[in-house]
Amino acid sequence: MDTRVAVISIIIEKPESVQAMNDLLHQYGQYIIGRMGIPYREKNINIISIAIDAPQDAISTLSGKIGKLPGVTAKTAYSNVVTKA
Repeated sequence: MDTRVAVISIIIEKPESVQAMNDLLHQYGQYIIGRMGIPYREKNINIISIAIDAPQDAISTLSGKIGKLPGVTAKTAYSNVVTKA
């Protein structure tokens, strides 16, 4: 299956959603290239970027599941880099 490179940007406003989000990232760990997390203590939020190389469906599914968590927002930016299987 063809894969695509993308970045998922995540903002967590409810700390109780962190564990569920980490569980989702663990499920998709085989596709994750890297992760950067920044705690913004003054605003009591966390900002996370996930670099991923995965099939289009997997990226969309992961982003959608993350975005459905309470107090979590996720947006995805796709590159034009596609790797043929």
